[in-house]
Amino acid sequence: MLGEKELIKLFPEFSELVQPSGIDLALDEIFIQRSSGSLIDNEKNLPDIEALEGPIYILEPKTAYLATIDRKIKIPKGYTMLYKPRSTLLRSFVSVQTAVGDPGFFGTLMFLIYNHSEFEYKIKKGDRIAQGVVFEVKGSGEYDGSYQEKED
Repeated sequence: MLGEKELIKLFPEFSELVQPSGIDLALDEIFIQRSSGSLIDNEKNLPDIEALEGPIYILEPKTAYLATIDRKIKIPKGYTMLYKPRSTLLRSFVSVQTAVGDPGFFGTLMFLIYNHSEFEYKIKKGDRIAQGVVFEVKGSGEYDGSYQEKED
């Protein structure tokens, strides 16, 4: 696991969000699912999603949402990123479900948020919802999957 100084060197665009053991990731938008999806024989048929009106979002009880982070991320070759939810959300019965950030990934992070509670939960654009923890990966290749975005 990398410390603050190394994280700032690797991710200068997140320098104000660096914590002792990771990078805080702030909410941009929340989306709700509007159609079904499937994954058969590795063919991705993603569901249609609709952006909710913000900047304050109300998460309904027992409902799943997708959330984007407020800036694109570039994970350098030789590193991987694991994403963990912020403890305030967990203490409020709201979970953040994530995937692994592969070496070389560039793009917009999208996480699943689920309100497990019987009550509404309010969250605002810019609130920190997850933390990325970075690890060195020896002998790794680079991500070249379908979610890779082009760098400007």
